[in-house]
Amino acid sequence: MTSGLQMNPQLEQIHGEIRDNFRALSNGFQRLDNIRDSSRQSKQLEELTGKMRECKRLIKDFDRELKDEESKNPPEVNKQLNDEKQSMIKELNSFVALRKTYVNSLGNKRVELFDEGGVSEPTADSNVQMASSMTNQELMDAGKKTMDETDQAIERTKKVVEQTIEVGTQTAVTLKGQTDQMGRIVNELDTINFSIKKASQLVKEIGRQVATDKCIMLFLFLIVCGVIAIIVVKIVNPNNKDIRDIPGLAPPVPARRLLYLRTPEHFE
Repeated sequence: MTSGLQMNPQLEQIHGEIRDNFRALSNGFQRLDNIRDSSRQSKQLEELTGKMRECKRLIKDFDRELKDEESKNPPEVNKQLNDEKQSMIKELNSFVALRKTYVNSLGNKRVELFDEGGVSEPTADSNVQMASSMTNQELMDAGKKTMDETDQAIERTKKVVEQTIEVGTQTAVTLKGQTDQMGRIVNELDTINFSIKKASQLVKEIGRQVATDKCIMLFLFLIVCGVIAIIVVKIVNPNNKDIRDIPGLAPPVPARRLLYLRTPEHFE
């Protein structure tokens, strides 16, 4: 499906990691159907949730890299890459919806297990026998006492419910604030991770350029040293035929000998 897409090496690496995670998610949900133990299902769902978080982070990296390269690519390539990004987002959302289905199914199973372990109410035979042996006044007193205890229990229950609602409201506000903060932290971490990757690539490129410049300078230094050595040898030993004359350098001037001519007067 993506064989016709034109990507730089960084985009291609991120895209490959996303596809690997999608394959792992698909295989994980298939294995989940064969698991019957609730605890093992919960553990498998946690692992799949971690994979989905990783896919979300990689898709964000893919989007950032795509925006950085958008000006360098032709419009057709940018459209194809954006379509591929939307396709990956839809595929990730399908896995998220599938996870919710499994979570709801797992929650219903747990409720059924709690319902099966219910406690049966005791019979009232003993209470009937005690009431038959009591007088009317004692029954009235016992009824008033039970009503008072019931009223007190209701008042305590109301207070507990009010406190629970208040605590639940505060907890919901706190959780919402923490959730928003965690979301901002995750986005900042993703941005930092992406910046570190870009910086690492830049450092590697600078290192390669510096190494290339050093090699060129070394070769130039060796050439200059060789030329200087040849010039020195030519000057010290000009008659050495093993070394060719350097172009642009005049050959050494041979030593001149002065001839002394005698005049005829000296021969007489």
